[in-house]
Amino acid sequence: MYRALSIDHLTANMSICGCAVIEVFLSVSYLLNKSYSLVGPVSMSVLLLEAFYGGSHKQLVDLLKESVEDCVSFTLPAKKWHWRARTSALYFMQAVPASSSYRVLFTSSVLNLAELVALRPDLARLKKVLYFHENQLVYPVRKSQERDFQYGYNQILSCLVADVVAFNSAFNMESFLSSISTFMKTMPDHRPKDLDQLIWPKCRVLHFPIRFPDVTRFLPAHKRLRHSVRCDDIHAPATQSHVQSSAPSCPELTIDSAPPEKIVSVAGPQQSLEPMSVTPRQETLQIQPVSRPSGDERGSLQPLHIVWPHRWEHDKDPQLFFQTLLKLKERQLSFEVSVLGETFADVPDIFSEAKEQLVDHIQHWGFMPSKEDYLKALCQADVVVSTAKHEFFGVAMLEAVHCGCYPLCPKALVYPEIFPATYLYSTPEQLCKRLQDFCKRPHLVRHHVNQVNLHTFSWDTLGDSFRSLLGADSDRMLTEEHMS
Repeated sequence: MYRALSIDHLTANMSICGCAVIEVFLSVSYLLNKSYSLVGPVSMSVLLLEAFYGGSHKQLVDLLKESVEDCVSFTLPAKKWHWRARTSALYFMQAVPASSSYRVLFTSSVLNLAELVALRPDLARLKKVLYFHENQLVYPVRKSQERDFQYGYNQILSCLVADVVAFNSAFNMESFLSSISTFMKTMPDHRPKDLDQLIWPKCRVLHFPIRFPDVTRFLPAHKRLRHSVRCDDIHAPATQSHVQSSAPSCPELTIDSAPPEKIVSVAGPQQSLEPMSVTPRQETLQIQPVSRPSGDERGSLQPLHIVWPHRWEHDKDPQLFFQTLLKLKERQLSFEVSVLGETFADVPDIFSEAKEQLVDHIQHWGFMPSKEDYLKALCQADVVVSTAKHEFFGVAMLEAVHCGCYPLCPKALVYPEIFPATYLYSTPEQLCKRLQDFCKRPHLVRHHVNQVNLHTFSWDTLGDSFRSLLGADSDRMLTEEHMS
């Protein structure tokens, strides 16, 4: 339901002092001179803004709209990441209608929140929640350029104007806070100091919530029994968490937690950022699957099936993954591979080279637009591998674990926070050796019961925390502002 709000309507119904009426009058006059109108949804109290509506960003917005009452969203397609980070505030300035019903603004760190609040003073009064899927202070760039400074700088500005800053992992939060000082030293002079001290009281860890679907119908027989046991764990609170902290200071940080000087830096060498992604393509190579024995025969007869479900970009280190597979091939080991994930305008050359060299091993190759087809592919795989140099959570890895895959991840980045040590490797040689052993004895992974506590990252566990985050404690803020 929508209705137009006039100045006469606002002033006639306000039981506040004359000064406040004048203030509202001037604010409304200001808004009327802008290119957006005072027309809006009167019942929607939570404003969701997403400047890069794709991947996990889209997944979170869709989940919040579906599960949290009174949400309205405005989004931009997930392409031209550089331009979204630079200019999305201007778009939302015009696209978001003014409304007196808004209480909370929730956005990811792609948007420059400081610019938006400056362009739309009416949004400044809201409780502003900034969610970090990734941070640009520790992005592993290949070619550093001065203009890249702007993206990390935008995120720092956004934190300064936000009321709550939530991170999808402790690694994400700690690497961001511990890198601010070093990052700002790249300025030639007049450097601001102690910005981390201003930001850290607003910070908290709120893991990315995943709504794990029922994939039982897609599972081969040897996975079904193990999966039924694991599903019981997902939908019931765990008695003991397998989540491991990336440092002793990794428990959820709230306003009462330790200051950043006690946070151990896990970011590694300081680097500038690089674009996260550009326009996705939906290019899929269909390769006829090998006929499979039914039932438990797969546990001993079929080659090991390895899946790599990540964005086709350099920060996921596809070079290491394919080099490892080629070593397995040279050693005449039997394996199958599925390379999934989104592809973008600039695909690293290694993908076309690897496709040619591994064609006899390929089960699936390319992005799967259908979520159901994607889950089917994961369910048919045995091992899911990450070779990432840049990861702050890793939704794809957890989805693959839910589909019965054995995870192999670097002992770095966010992974020690999520995965028990048995699933971590420290060197490329260790990764190759683990896969070599599994190729020789695939039953080791097919009979293994995963120790990853998926319940910790499910919407069933995290939903109340997100509802609280988007709750109306902003009503108190508004009351105090009007009274002052």
